[in-house]
Amino acid sequence: MLHLPTTPWAVPEADGLHVLLLGAPGTRGDLPAFLRTLPDNEELLLPLQPQAPVTGRPCWRGVVPWDRGNDLTLYSFVLASAQGHRWLAADGEHAGVPPESLHFRHHPQQAPPRWVADQVFYQVFPDRFARASPARALDVPLRPWGEPPPRPDAAQAFYGGDLVGLRQQLPYLNDELGITALYLNPVFDSPSNHRYDTRDYTRVCPRLGGDAALLALRQALQARGMRLLLDAVVNHTGAEHAWAADPAAPHYARGADGQRLGWKGHASLPVLDFAQPAVRQAIYAGQDAVLRHWLRPPWAIDGWRLDVVHMLGEGPGARHNARHVRALRQAVREENPQAYLLGEHFSEATRWLQGDQEDGAMNYHGFATPVRAWLAGAELGGQRALLPTDDFVRALGDAIARIPYANQLAQMNLLDSHDTPRLLTELGGANPTAHARLALAFTLLFTRPGVPCLYYGDEIGLEGGPDPDCRRCFDWDRSHWHQDLWQHVRSLVQLRQRREEWRRGATLLLTQGKDWLAYARCSGQQASVVVVNRGPARVVTLPLEQVPVPVQAWWPALPAVGPALPAAQPARLRLPALGTVLLLAGGDAG
Repeated sequence: MLHLPTTPWAVPEADGLHVLLLGAPGTRGDLPAFLRTLPDNEELLLPLQPQAPVTGRPCWRGVVPWDRGNDLTLYSFVLASAQGHRWLAADGEHAGVPPESLHFRHHPQQAPPRWVADQVFYQVFPDRFARASPARALDVPLRPWGEPPPRPDAAQAFYGGDLVGLRQQLPYLNDELGITALYLNPVFDSPSNHRYDTRDYTRVCPRLGGDAALLALRQALQARGMRLLLDAVVNHTGAEHAWAADPAAPHYARGADGQRLGWKGHASLPVLDFAQPAVRQAIYAGQDAVLRHWLRPPWAIDGWRLDVVHMLGEGPGARHNARHVRALRQAVREENPQAYLLGEHFSEATRWLQGDQEDGAMNYHGFATPVRAWLAGAELGGQRALLPTDDFVRALGDAIARIPYANQLAQMNLLDSHDTPRLLTELGGANPTAHARLALAFTLLFTRPGVPCLYYGDEIGLEGGPDPDCRRCFDWDRSHWHQDLWQHVRSLVQLRQRREEWRRGATLLLTQGKDWLAYARCSGQQASVVVVNRGPARVVTLPLEQVPVPVQAWWPALPAVGPALPAAQPARLRLPALGTVLLLAGGDAG
């Protein structure tokens, strides 16, 4: 059985969600089929109505009535036959009633902003991306650009990257690479280069160019139709914040001994106590609150990345976290109904992604971690082991199944960040095998459901070990760039801008082997098949007839070589070693 939880297989209407269930080719179309849904928290089975076959598959149609007692509407399917009853949930088929945590789910009132799914994000650590030309005089000594970041006193190593330099490089990002949105690590006043120890939320750090530089950057982005996401560090402040100057200030969480608590024990990062009205007013509730201020003109940023948002709460710990994240969301939406709210979570973020809190998360759990484990291996206790493909597929699919698909399309997929070693370094550094595996990872980044985000320099083969080494300076000497990687990324960006199914389409696993997998992305009118192979060259058979979209022929792209493949039948295909095959429906071979 097959149900894809997006248009045209799931269409919200006033009376409920109109859904299609497809059976396997050859399945009888007159078999009884039912919806399972849970109005009033009680099971309700609704018969589905047979329809004309779709691409050779039997089809049933039904309406999932909106659950008026819960925010989410849950549903699953069951098909009855003499051989047994088969259930279908978001993670696949079951012999019995699937767990409700795996039911398909839709939030009829809350959805991420539609614009998010169309973006290609680029994460910039401002001190390390680009200096203004001519360079500005700063109040701190600058290290030579490109010199390795020092480990002692890493937070005080400044290289002079700033917002003026970033603005000057917009032609590279937007015109050459195709980037449409920026995510910036913190820009507000702080004594460190990383700026997660905020000194003043109301002004941009002078070392980055101050308020004027952010405003000029924002205006330049708007002129190009680009979006801007800023980093909100509101779980804690820095020790130099004005509140911290008063030992009796009520703003901070305290332990049993009455002493302020620091984030993960760091006294330089005192944790805010959201039980205090003054904190709530200053951060999100008041009319002049930090999160409101920067959403308003002239800044009019497009959203916030919320640093360690799962740790935010009342007193010691994250008590009443959900209450405050919901209130924070409401405040942000009051200022801009189309603002993007992105949470930082290294672990599973399912509970924050049910539609009522965050639009998406930095998708370590459901993307970066399994991709890195599949390609580079997971390290534990000094031992590194590759994730088996079965477990890789299960990790990707399970994370998607547990949240509304609209939120999955707004997840920020990434390969690495300022908090992790660069994937290229984890793969073994600058060598042909590592570059090939990184190119394969880029293919996954741009073709899996979610919004791709490049960490600055990944596209040119920039390396880096654990923090602070992952925060090296961008190398602007193009003779040092890995041109094949750069061209591969640029091709993927261009294809994603043309392929609606990569941005909004459903995802269907077609087949897999020991070291490879094949999946389809489908919208109502377009379809792609992506095959990624981490192992040696091999010949595989792809069940292209399973793609539930009318296709005349499949055209190879990346590499754009070879004859077209006929649709609606299995196809034998040669996979290159450590490589990708991309098939596009129709003639758009890129």
